[in-house]
Amino acid sequence: MKTIKQIADELGVSKQSVRNTIAKLGLQTALRKNGNSFAIDDNQESLIKKEFLEESQSKTQSGLQGESQSGLQSALRLLERQNEQLSGELAIKNKLIDEQQQTIKKLADTLATSQQTAQAAQALHAGTMQNQLADGNTDPVASEKKIWFARIFSKKI
Repeated sequence: MKTIKQIADELGVSKQSVRNTIAKLGLQTALRKNGNSFAIDDNQESLIKKEFLEESQSKTQSGLQGESQSGLQSALRLLERQNEQLSGELAIKNKLIDEQQQTIKKLADTLATSQQTAQAAQALHAGTMQNQLADGNTDPVASEKKIWFARIFSKKI
């Protein structure tokens, strides 16, 4: 048999908390008076301790739930900010990729035009060389010199 004070000391709570729990459980009529204090038997003691344990667990769980919800909300806000930042960066990169693709297309078109011009120049040069060879002139530089001298001295070739 223990007193209210002994149980309060064991649990680390006030005597008033133990009295409130006894009232909550409806045990005040079952307590025996022993002088100026009440005597609490082992059954009643275990009920009181069990109630304090359940209250403690309930408070702990609700505190953890509150903390975890708060943590989840701050994590969610952080993720939303990161999502906004990454979306902005993605939009900028997509714009740069589009610009680069346009530049590549222009360069490819320019290259194709240059290749066609080079092929046309080669064909023209090949045609000129064939004409000179057909005329019997194997040295195009010498042929140009003859034409130049002929113009100066009015001789026809």
